[in-house]
Amino acid sequence: MKKFLLLALSLTSSAAAFAQEAPATPDVVHYTYGMHLDIAHVVNVTPAASVCAPTPVQMTYKDSQGGIHVLEYDVMGEGCTN
Repeated sequence: MKKFLLLALSLTSSAAAFAQEAPATPDVVHYTYGMHLDIAHVVNVTPAASVCAPTPVQMTYKDSQGGIHVLEYDVMGEGCTN
């Protein structure tokens, strides 16, 4: 009985140690002119669409405090030819 109790307690404590909450996905902020940005490290930038018009892209970055942010802004699409 003691072995069973010890086994149950060890499994419970090890499961709790490995359980981690998934990081919350940050809200997407739309860029406005003059917005103060604290970008310490760019993590990812989505590619522009293959159109000949302004198209939104998203940049995921870390700020100087280590927080993760997603910024959406418009760029010219990659579908234009001369």
